[in-house]
Amino acid sequence: MSPYIRTSIRSISFIVCLIPAAIHADSARPVSTTDAFATAPVIVIGFVGGFVKHDAMVHSEVQVAAHLRQDYPSGVHVEVLENHLREKAHAEILRLLDTDGDGTLSIEEKRNARIILYGHSWGASGAVALARELGREGIPVLLTVQVDSVSKPGQNDRVIPANVAEAANFYQPNGFLHGRRQIRAADPARTHIIGNFRFDYKAHPIPCKHYPWYDRLFLKSHTEIECDPKVWAQVESLIQSRLPPQHQ
Repeated sequence: MSPYIRTSIRSISFIVCLIPAAIHADSARPVSTTDAFATAPVIVIGFVGGFVKHDAMVHSEVQVAAHLRQDYPSGVHVEVLENHLREKAHAEILRLLDTDGDGTLSIEEKRNARIILYGHSWGASGAVALARELGREGIPVLLTVQVDSVSKPGQNDRVIPANVAEAANFYQPNGFLHGRRQIRAADPARTHIIGNFRFDYKAHPIPCKHYPWYDRLFLKSHTEIECDPKVWAQVESLIQSRLPPQHQ
């Protein structure tokens, strides 16, 4: 996707998702933007779906991470991982939040956390599972974004834990493998569900010509939402709206 097209897509739609945090004063959102950015980087972690490798650039989850690294060279830590490496992501988050390097997170270090988690398929479910783990440790999460979320055994990708300030869900309803249709907040007073956004590719299919043939054949619609540039432009806009301004 060219920079011009990507920029144009970002500039349209989804304005409703960029509502200032002030309207959610009682949510799980951490301390003010200025305070948090002075103490720790914003942490953005994405998870790929299925058995996809973290550096497979054909996949949109990986492309989003690459765009963010380019647009935010400082102040933001961006990483994309395989969905089975949730514990690695957890350990990395704890390391980054430990700004004084004493091996233990203080109340202030936890309070200053600014974490965004996103993913596709098993990766989307993994993002929610990681958010839940962080919640048990008293660590807040700014935003989770699920794209055609498919839960692994033992995971609950439907209920968003109360430590998450905002959550969005993108899904398509067709095919053998399709995503979670609706997510809800464990505590609506603390978590704002931005929306459950439905996409349907029966009338307007997407070729996904760079994806493996077996994905296009057996997981057609599940693959189409992963390669749909409109979906991922919205995901990227959601994430960027929660990131610090970059000084030119």
